[in-house]
Amino acid sequence: ISDEKKQMVANVEKQLEEARELLEQMELEVREIPPQSRGMYSSRMRSYKQEMGKLEADFKRSRIAYSDEVRNELLGDDGNSSENQRAHLLDNTERLERSSRRLEAGYQIAVETEQIGQEMLENLSHDREKIQRARERLRETDANLGKSSRILTGMLRR
Repeated sequence: ISDEKKQMVANVEKQLEEARELLEQMELEVREIPPQSRGMYSSRMRSYKQEMGKLEADFKRSRIAYSDEVRNELLGDDGNSSENQRAHLLDNTERLERSSRRLEAGYQIAVETEQIGQEMLENLSHDREKIQRARERLRETDANLGKSSRILTGMLRR
């Protein structure tokens, strides 16, 4: 059971770190969004950060409770009955599992938001290309108009 809990704790820590990194990447993406659309995404980011903070706090409380129990067990603190300790461990395991599920849900939201951001960036890239092509056509048209104006002026002189 101890190895299983250690593995679960390591897994949750890894997922927390991945979620933190995704939040940082999402925050950078939000900064690149035009100001008129940024508000909605900024508020979402704040709520994601708050949820992440809650998850980290829950995880920290579970780890502290677990480490206290392990310390008491190692020190031979027989103040609690084994049944009481078992119930306490089960409660902490349930909390850890709930936190893991919430973290997984937060991670999914972060992935979905990242995908939306990626799609927006692709759309903006396509729009930029269209604008650049239109600008180039305008320059060519301007050059052709200048050329035809010079030819017409020359014809008028003759």
